[in-house]
Amino acid sequence: MTFKDFNFKEKLQQSIDNAGFKEPSPIQKDAIPVVLQGKDMVGQAQTGTGKTAAFGLPIINMMKGNAGVETIVIVPTRELAMQVSDELFRFGKNSGMNTATVYGGQSYSMQLKNIDRASIIVATPGRLIDLLKTKKIDIKPSFVVLDEADEMLDMGFLDDIKEIFNYFPKERQTLLFSATMPQAIKKLAQNILKDPAFITVTKSEMTNSKITQSFYVVNEYERDDALIRLYDFKNPEKSIIFCRTKKEVDRLSTFLVSQGHMAKGLHGDMEQRQREEVIRSFKKGDLDVLIATDVAARGLDVNDVSHVFNYHLPFDSESYVHRIGRTGRAGKDGVAVSIVTPHEFRMIQKIQKDTGGKLEAKVIPNINSVKEKKTNTLKSKISEQKVYDSGMELVESLKEEFDLLTIAHKLASILTNATFVKGSNYIGKSETDIERLFERLKDGGGGDRDSRGKGRGGYRGGNRNSRGGSRSGGSRDGGNRSGNRSGGSRDGNRSGSRDRSSGSRNNRG
Repeated sequence: MTFKDFNFKEKLQQSIDNAGFKEPSPIQKDAIPVVLQGKDMVGQAQTGTGKTAAFGLPIINMMKGNAGVETIVIVPTRELAMQVSDELFRFGKNSGMNTATVYGGQSYSMQLKNIDRASIIVATPGRLIDLLKTKKIDIKPSFVVLDEADEMLDMGFLDDIKEIFNYFPKERQTLLFSATMPQAIKKLAQNILKDPAFITVTKSEMTNSKITQSFYVVNEYERDDALIRLYDFKNPEKSIIFCRTKKEVDRLSTFLVSQGHMAKGLHGDMEQRQREEVIRSFKKGDLDVLIATDVAARGLDVNDVSHVFNYHLPFDSESYVHRIGRTGRAGKDGVAVSIVTPHEFRMIQKIQKDTGGKLEAKVIPNINSVKEKKTNTLKSKISEQKVYDSGMELVESLKEEFDLLTIAHKLASILTNATFVKGSNYIGKSETDIERLFERLKDGGGGDRDSRGKGRGGYRGGNRNSRGGSRSGGSRDGGNRSGNRSGGSRDGNRSGSRDRSSGSRNNRG
């Protein structure tokens, strides 16, 4: 099935083609026909499954485009509001649909000007209820979408949501999306939807089939070594590295920059302006690597992320799905890599069971394997390189001093600097070690006796902790928790972060 099978209007189909969308995801395949029928709907699906297109495309197809604000999308955080707004604008611009993004922390006057020109509003609950209660806006939307409903419930927005719907016309089409369905969300759906259709993405569909998932087993002190080695081997075009704590994000950002990567961090303690700038730079390609807490897992929409790395595993399977959903988007292939210690084997098994995904255990490549791959890549570049006049002029000038063979050897020596591989030859556990760990789990055992960090490798670019806990990044991973819970804020900007302290509860979005 392709998007053309939905028979969208020509201008909308053009936007879909321009976005590079080919085949609909499971939630899109099931939801779009229901929305096009004009029915209310409850969709249970994780972030990264394509929900924005699942509701945005059919709604834009049905909008008139000349009737003021026709659609309201309510989301929990300002980051998600910006991402959803950008995507809906991309879909709707050929059809003349403008979007306005509404959230706290911006001037009312600018947002009101944008609303006057908009067909679609994407808003956080706090600012939206303020605008409605103070009568700064009076809108009668035909379509209302409640996205990430369970997240809004967790953040204390439930009463605001109920009040917001008092300002909307009863004759409307309402769509509700939520990753989980607690009783409060079910009750909310009963109150605001009329005879809704229910669509659920099953566990086997939770993780995108276009994402290759693997994990590498290391001792705790080898995490940095493993990350650099895997980067050298996989050579990602654009990647996101997920950490559990803000302190780990800051430390790892500094470390990767020192290793020559264009990298920046993203977490809940950064000012909004800083966060927006980092996301903008990443989208534009000014950054190759984004290091983030789970604040970036929800709603970050960058279609050309080739790899996602879990520097630490998240605390739950849902967060894992959110994270890896940042790659393999818009029909493209993606790669998800997790770095784990033997103590985290049970978490890997739980993730695999909960998501239905296939995570393959792999061994970190040794120096020769990486060097061979880099050399082959270099040979291919040389073979495909066009010969320019400037190159010929350089060789002619060098011939005055050297013979051609010497010139070739010198130029090749410069180029082969790029094939240099840092670190110890062996990092992490071998295939035999991993097999033994699996056997111990089958026998009811757990963990690893080698908890004192006596692994095979030891590139010391990062952590040094002979007992397996990182001393430089704020995490003491002697067991399953790998770090503390003090890395992120629980304010309206948290976007899915599970971290528990050092943040204000700014529940107004």
